[in-house]
Amino acid sequence: MLEFAWPWMFLLLPLPVLVWWLLPPYRAQQASIQVPFFERLAAATGQTPQRGAVVLERRAVQMIAAIAIWILLVAALAKPQWVGDPVTREVSARDLILAIDISGSMEQRDFKAPDGATLTRLDGVRRVIKDFIARRKGDRIALILFGTRAYVQVPFTQDLQTAQQLLDQTAVGMAGQQTAIGDTIGLAIKTFVTSTAKQKLLVLLTDGNDTASRVPPEHAADIARQNDVTVYTIGVGDPAASGENRVDLSVLQSVASTTGGHSFRAEDGMQLQAIYADIDRLAPAKLQTLSWRPKLPLFQWPLGAAVVLGLLLWIALLLGSEWRRVKAVSHA
Repeated sequence: MLEFAWPWMFLLLPLPVLVWWLLPPYRAQQASIQVPFFERLAAATGQTPQRGAVVLERRAVQMIAAIAIWILLVAALAKPQWVGDPVTREVSARDLILAIDISGSMEQRDFKAPDGATLTRLDGVRRVIKDFIARRKGDRIALILFGTRAYVQVPFTQDLQTAQQLLDQTAVGMAGQQTAIGDTIGLAIKTFVTSTAKQKLLVLLTDGNDTASRVPPEHAADIARQNDVTVYTIGVGDPAASGENRVDLSVLQSVASTTGGHSFRAEDGMQLQAIYADIDRLAPAKLQTLSWRPKLPLFQWPLGAAVVLGLLLWIALLLGSEWRRVKAVSHA
């Protein structure tokens, strides 16, 4: 359907008529021959001297072409465009951060994959997370890796393949040997600062207790709640272990409940897959509908037509003037 983005520009159509009516005509003084005894000559010829002007003749073709060119220019200024049928698309209104523990204990080979293979904890987690990331269609996803320190490995993106590739390139100990859960939550909150999503979700996976944070996890969780960040925690270590390798499930449960999330415990790949399915069920993506109509600009057509018409008129007048000159010379 043809539409004009600026239809009010058509109010300019009568502008040349108003100029013709309201402004005085253009006058140009030209050199002339002075005749001695002009008054006697005028009296002898019976004429009365008076001021006058030579009005140039306007041809019909000039007036028609000028009107057509002005209409085309105004039409181009009105920005004609072809508007297509409405296009509707549903997109996710959620930003999701995966925070993965890569401390030294994640190298322990005791993780049972869904196919029965025994893998290191990090390899097992990566294998399950791969399917979880692949299902994030429409979500913006970010990846935080943490150990003694927390780092943003992948900022918010919808390029899920790149996020998976960067996760595959991680190795145990890259962020230190200890575990900083509180600092990781704090980094996630800072990452969410620029987010305008209606739903902000942090999935935090760890196999150890907090031993290196400068901010206690409980305090970081309270700040996350104030910033509308929901935290889901997953413990994959051995609760019976001692020291740094022990999973502090009580802290993880406290963090999750403070932010309105849930805490889970996974001992193998099957449980971890079920947990990610539960997260999809408990925190379904909020969808927002985007609707727009494709617009194809057409202003270049009337503008081009005006230029071509002006050039044709100029060429026609030039050829006509030359033809009359040649004709006058031939009759002389």
